[in-house]
Amino acid sequence: MQKKWSLCIAALFIVIAAKAQIYKDPKASVEARVKDLLGRMTLEEKVGQMSMNSLKGSLDNPIAYGVCESPFVSINEIAAQSIAAKKHAREKTRLGIPPIQIGECLHGQLAAGATIFPQAIAQGSSWNPALIKQMGSVIAYEASSSGVDQALSPLFDLIRDPRFGRVEECYAEDPYLVSQLGSAFVTGMQGDASQSLIEIGKDKVMCTAKHFAAYSIPVAGINLAPASIGERELRSMFLVPFKDVVQKANIYSVMPSYNEMDGIPAHANHFLLDQVLRKEWGFKGYVFSDYEGLKMLYTFQHIAKNAGDAAPTALNAGVDLEAPSPDVYAKLIELVKSGKVKEAQIDIAVARILTAKFKAGLFEKPLVDTQQLKKRVHTPAHAALSQQIAEESIILLKNDKQLLPLNINTLKSLAVIGPNASQVQYGDYSSTRDNRSGTTILDGIKQLVGNKVKINYAKGSTLSGRDKSGFAEAITVAQSSDAVVVVLGTTSVVFSGIGWNGHAPESEPKDPFTCGEGYDVTDINPEGVQLELLQEIYKTGKPVILVLVHGRPWSIGWEKENIPAILEAWYPGEKGGAAVANVLFGKVNPSGRLNVSIPQSVGHIPVFYNHVTSNKGFYHNPGSPDKPGQDYVFSSPDVLFPFGFGLSYTTFKYSNMQVSDTTFNKNGEIQVSVDVTNSGSLAGKEVVQMYLGNKVNSVTTPVMALKGFDKISLKPGETKTVKFTVKPEDIAIWNADMKQVTEPGTFDVMIARSAEDVVLKKTLEYKK
Repeated sequence: MQKKWSLCIAALFIVIAAKAQIYKDPKASVEARVKDLLGRMTLEEKVGQMSMNSLKGSLDNPIAYGVCESPFVSINEIAAQSIAAKKHAREKTRLGIPPIQIGECLHGQLAAGATIFPQAIAQGSSWNPALIKQMGSVIAYEASSSGVDQALSPLFDLIRDPRFGRVEECYAEDPYLVSQLGSAFVTGMQGDASQSLIEIGKDKVMCTAKHFAAYSIPVAGINLAPASIGERELRSMFLVPFKDVVQKANIYSVMPSYNEMDGIPAHANHFLLDQVLRKEWGFKGYVFSDYEGLKMLYTFQHIAKNAGDAAPTALNAGVDLEAPSPDVYAKLIELVKSGKVKEAQIDIAVARILTAKFKAGLFEKPLVDTQQLKKRVHTPAHAALSQQIAEESIILLKNDKQLLPLNINTLKSLAVIGPNASQVQYGDYSSTRDNRSGTTILDGIKQLVGNKVKINYAKGSTLSGRDKSGFAEAITVAQSSDAVVVVLGTTSVVFSGIGWNGHAPESEPKDPFTCGEGYDVTDINPEGVQLELLQEIYKTGKPVILVLVHGRPWSIGWEKENIPAILEAWYPGEKGGAAVANVLFGKVNPSGRLNVSIPQSVGHIPVFYNHVTSNKGFYHNPGSPDKPGQDYVFSSPDVLFPFGFGLSYTTFKYSNMQVSDTTFNKNGEIQVSVDVTNSGSLAGKEVVQMYLGNKVNSVTTPVMALKGFDKISLKPGETKTVKFTVKPEDIAIWNADMKQVTEPGTFDVMIARSAEDVVLKKTLEYKK
């Protein structure tokens, strides 16, 4: 009998133990697992989940951390770190809670050995969300192969000030275009929302939307400066892409920005992080601080006396996790014990982090197999995709007398000149700029032409110095060639970011960084003596093609006036040299379109197409140095090149614009269609753009706003019908009472090649 009772008691203990392990049961609901685990955690363990730490910091501590930092090392080393950190957490900490391995994945995983894609600004000029989604899927595949669980990307900031060093990390100046491209990236990385709402699937990673919000319009263009912006503009423009990625793409994490608005830093902004993000939009993920963003509350912005003072401020605002190390949130333990912070607040933040961990499968997911890395990372197919994106992102800004494409059969010699001609440039958040990692433009041209064309090369100058000693050689090279390709631009910081010490390996060039995070400028003209070099080459009388490889729009007024052919390539990724060569010689018909307006000068900033009427002045009597006027005295307020602009080697004809009706109401929508014909002799891709505008509202609104686009491929003579839909929300505004409404009235629907080239339009009416 005693033996029988012993067996019953043992069985009971087994049942109790099993029940006690709900959080380890993959069949249990995420909610049940979170509740069970949270109920077992000590205060110290909870606060540990609210912090990031390094591998060493994690292994030296019996308390598991929320996330593990992303070091700037090789993809193999990151895999080793991920394995070590997770193995330690699972086996050496009391509850076995694995950390989230973080990775920087802006344009490829920031790790030596990963595929390097074109920078975000180049991705934006592709106007191809399907291609960006495919890229996101590849980046997630590579990153997850090395144990990465969450990417600190992408950016949903709008490009509004080219002085700001981080414009290269942004997709576009327009909220609709940013939303479409950014959400495509996220669904590629995380999986479609229908799937990611349940879990993060195999070969996928969680994403982080940043920077929330209005980070990209700092006063004077200087990083971390305040944003001078009202709530209506904030809601109408800067919050739109974030709302879309939260509600339509189910992004897992949001990162507040470093800046402040109206005296409130984003990391302390209850209105942004709680009222808008959670209450209005229904965000269920967790808020991940930018690096040292919480520390800056007392060291930089001075709204707190010390770390202990900053902790409840950030927690009350809605920040769930501190990066890059436990500084401010480390004070939460004593604050709870002293009664200054309620543990229930800690529980809310930790529950959000644990929810992400369970949905990402961290408790069950096997450790990565390092033997598979070589097969999965930087494959030929991935490099080919990088080149395709580069080819679709290159913009033909000018092509007088059809100088391009160059004819390989008639061209005998070609000069390739300039500081970025024989140097790869990838942009910020890259692991390298070593030429061994990719194809330079010089090499791309040489590989394409083989022995059919003699290539003559000279560097000519550095990127930002004043040395002109290379001019003579460059001029000689140009004079001895049939045509000249001049490649100018910038170089961006490598291995950098706030709190990090940027440096380049010994094998890389030593040009000073002039673009990227923390590298803002007061002048957007070509740097150093690059313009002077171009002007000297121009004087030779040879046909000159200018290729720009850089991270920010430049004022290229002289270049537009004098150089017959101009290509904007931004930072085109590891296969950028091959992509540029293919465009130069016509193997690829350029199809990139400007995602940002190009200003005449720094004095014209900010310039953007979706401005209100009064933005371009009242007098409409623009002046010039020879004939002063008004709006401005010595200039016009016009842009050099407009948003949406880009040329092709073929021509496209628009016709037969149709609308399904001319009136609609809150329950209706209008179908818009237009026929587009390739009227030229070459196959090509056209970006068909639909804008809405010219509506009278109770508050001032943009003269026009992009609300639809489609990139289509057409053979010579081929016609395709492109269709768009206009819905009431497309013309909604934030009225004087800060309510989002759609007011009755008429407006134009415009089919355009660019914001300044409307080819067809019809007037519609919205009725209550």
